[in-house]
Amino acid sequence: MARWARNPPSARRVVLGLVVIGACLGLAALEWAGLLPGWFAIR
Repeated sequence: MARWARNPPSARRVVLGLVVIGACLGLAALEWAGLLPGWFAIR
């Protein structure tokens, strides 16, 4: 955390991280709702 305080990530990198997290949460929500096709499942 001290390293991030001295040299914080760029705004572009923060947005990229948020987009990746959002995509993961979106896929998890679709899987939970049963809206993904069977071939998409990890099982």
